[in-house]
Amino acid sequence: MTARIRVLIADDEPLMLAGIQTVLESAPDLEVVAAVTDGAAAVAAAGRLGVDVALLDVRMPLLSGLDAMAALSPGTAVVILTSFGDEPSVLRALSQGASGYVLKTCTPDELIRAVRSAHNGDAYLSPPVARQVLTLLGPSGAAGAEHRRAAARRLSTLSPREADVLRLVAEGLSNADIGTHLHMTEPSVKTHVSRILTKLDCTNRVQAALLHREATR
Repeated sequence: MTARIRVLIADDEPLMLAGIQTVLESAPDLEVVAAVTDGAAAVAAAGRLGVDVALLDVRMPLLSGLDAMAALSPGTAVVILTSFGDEPSVLRALSQGASGYVLKTCTPDELIRAVRSAHNGDAYLSPPVARQVLTLLGPSGAAGAEHRRAAARRLSTLSPREADVLRLVAEGLSNADIGTHLHMTEPSVKTHVSRILTKLDCTNRVQAALLHREATR
């Protein structure tokens, strides 16, 4: 039997916390091992229990979700679940290595999909957040020409095959879908993604995708 994904939830609203837990526990492959109301408790619980995915709100007492994620083990994937889709929060979360950024207006299925994606090494952004990120990296976005050139130089270290894989990662495809497109096995795709992250000095595929979009916009 495949082990269930161990999830920690942190949200300072008890009713929201209970609702999130109910949604996640409706999925047979997910197990909520801790539900806490502040960032400090999230860090402590994650260290004590061993957590696969941490689902964190941005604004919480004692320690914000963004500060808490910086203190978690690198082996714990982080999904930000929040009402706040403001540009600074989104950019900080993604730059720190969040695997997902989901708004609380999401559907139950979307939330479950985000947790599974994070655990599988994939990325998930709520559609409004994804559109915002693309806008920021568009012609009128904050990144200047020098940033684009720097990103392109980093991408030039990739092999042609790795570049193909990264292009599809940036399009939001899963490892399985990338394998189908490039006629590769899923384990081979995972190996290529791992090499890409190492070469680009990226924490996860979200950062790699953002780098690709910045270099090619």
